[in-house]
Amino acid sequence: MTLALVNGRVLTDNGFQGGFAVLIDDGKITGLALPSDPRVRAAERHDLGGRTLLPGFIDCQVNGGGGVLFNDVPTVDAIRTIGEAHAKFGTTGFLPTLISDDVEVMAKAIDAVNDAVAQGVPGVLGIHLEGPFIAPERKGVHDAAKFRIADASDVAMVARRHGGVTLLTLAPERASAAVLQELVANGVIVAAGHTAADYDTTRNALATGIRGFTHLFNAMTPFTSREPGVVGAALEDPASWCGLIVDGHHVHPASLRVAIAAKAREKMMLVTDAMPPVGSDDPTFVLKGETITVKDGVCQTADGTLAGSALDMATAVRNTINMVGVPYDEAARMASTYPAAFLGLGATHGHIAAGYRADLVVMDDNHDVVETWIAGVRVVG
Repeated sequence: MTLALVNGRVLTDNGFQGGFAVLIDDGKITGLALPSDPRVRAAERHDLGGRTLLPGFIDCQVNGGGGVLFNDVPTVDAIRTIGEAHAKFGTTGFLPTLISDDVEVMAKAIDAVNDAVAQGVPGVLGIHLEGPFIAPERKGVHDAAKFRIADASDVAMVARRHGGVTLLTLAPERASAAVLQELVANGVIVAAGHTAADYDTTRNALATGIRGFTHLFNAMTPFTSREPGVVGAALEDPASWCGLIVDGHHVHPASLRVAIAAKAREKMMLVTDAMPPVGSDDPTFVLKGETITVKDGVCQTADGTLAGSALDMATAVRNTINMVGVPYDEAARMASTYPAAFLGLGATHGHIAAGYRADLVVMDDNHDVVETWIAGVRVVG
């Protein structure tokens, strides 16, 4: 039976609109209609209580959640647990993210995501491999013992086909142009991150097929007066996307405002870089033998090194509005429409319009999640 979501403030491609019902059949949006429309009168109605209806949030960088770290447990059950934890905060699509690890663990993670996609685990869209082809000089919390230069055998493993997308973060200086070209030719989305590359190297990588930048500003060469670095190349380029961690700790709000103003519109997207404490009561976890603790909202090692984040997407949207000053509709699109486009899913995800998946978030006036819908099924609320 058709479901009609009524009495909501709906974010459409034309901005927020009231007075429309959102019609859903078989997990897809079939249209927006006035309450007087016969389809609405005949449908099962769900009252949104005047709250705001947004496209579901899409997070390209989810290391863990619900007390689980994907590196430690690269299984379908772990992916399911992580997805359930993040759905509480409006994430309807995500990439389980594996930070730099051994080949065997990478293979297990890829197989687990393949199986999760095949089994229809709610929310999983593919995999993000963050490393191990990254720079020791910009390693962050990654284990440098796992790093290596990408070669043909790595291309074959990373490019194994499955039902979801594959995102690979690498340092452009750690992979040849031939390797980059082969990855892109095999459908891998390549992002630059954890890199010591200079501006020219980054520009060449963009010309070769780099599509985005992982957590802009963090673990990359900065923008300076005589060396624009990776950040300068990223902001200058009109075609690529940049991920932003808006938690008030990774990047100063002023830097975020400048970057958003400089970058081509629709090319900035929110990511969480979330770790196991998101959706869990435990503020600690172990990463490669080292205990990481969440203190004042920051995941950090004993020496103060940032180790991912305790950020969820609802908070990222709220921070983008309140801390950075981005309008509500644009902040919501940075969490949904723009990451969908980055992942090549812009024709099926990230919009409230006919033909799109019914992945939706209901938020109250405080920008807290009240309901989450994945493929037309209410999973939260």
